[in-house]
Parts: sequence; C-alpha cells; structure tokens
Amino acid sequence: MPNLSERHKKHPSLVAFGETVRKLRLERGLSQEALAMSAEIDRSYMGGIERGESNITLMSMLRLAEALEVRASEILRLAKL
Repeated sequence: MPNLSERHKKHPSLVAFGETVRKLRLERGLSQEALAMSAEIDRSYMGGIERGESNITLMSMLRLAEALEVRASEILRLAKL
C-alpha cells in the first residue's frame, strides 16, 4: 500500500501537461481566469491543471485547446506525452 507522501506526488505527465498549458496561456497573454472562463472551467480547477494536480477530462482538454486556439494533440505533443 502506498504511503501518504507517495499518493500526493504529482504524476509527471500531469505536470508536463500543466506546464504546457501555462506556457501556451502566457504566450497568448491570457490570465488564468480569462482562460478558465473561455474554456468554461472553474478558475481553481484551472490552477490545479497548471500545477499538475488535476487529472483533466477529455472534454476539459478539448475546451482548453479551443480556448488556446490549438489542437488538443498539439498540447500533448508539446508536453511530450
């Protein structure tokens, strides 16, 4: 059984995805709040995605990609997933 600290470690894929979303957001001059609103995602959930704490759903990923004006596959490619 994993200990408490192991369960709270961020999965590298979620961290890479979140860092890529943050990079794309900043390149577009968007605040976290503006991107969340555009993607119809709660702002606090958006923060969790960028920090690699949230395991994003497919629909949320598609809405994020649309709000960032990229394909979801491009986010995954840039994150090297």
